Amino acid sequence: MSAVRKKKVAKLNTDYSHKQEQIKQNTDRKRIGLIRRLTVFGVLALIIGGLMVSALITQTSAIENKKAEKVKLEQQLTKLQSKQKQLKGEIVKLNDDDYIKKIARRDYFLSEDGEIIFNVKKD
Repeated sequence: MSAVRKKKVAKLNTDYSHKQEQIKQNTDRKRIGLIRRLTVFGVLALIIGGLMVSALITQTSAIENKKAEKVKLEQQLTKLQSKQKQLKGEIVKLNDDDYIKKIARRDYFLSEDGEIIFNVKKD
C-alpha cells in the first residue's frame, strides 16, 4: 500500500465553496505580500545598520587619530613654551650692558682699552 492516497471526491460548485476559495486566495495573496514587504524591510534595515556601523568605525578611527595628533601637538606646545621662556630671559639679559660686553668679548674677541685677549684652546 502506498503512503499517499488520492481521494476521489468530487468538488461541489456552490456559491459557498467559491466564496471560501476566493477568501483563501485573498489571504494567501496577502500573506505573500506581507512576506515580501517584511523581507524588503529587513534587507533595508540590514543595509542601513551596516552603513551606520561602518560610519561609527570610521569616526572612531578618526577620533583616535585626532587624539594622537593632539598629544603630539601638546608636547610640541610645552617645548615651545619652555623655549619662549628661555628667549624672554635672553631678551632681559640682552638689555643689560654688562652682559652684551661679555658676549662681545667672548664671541667677537673685542677688548676694552689696554686689554689683551689670549685665545686658549681647551682640551
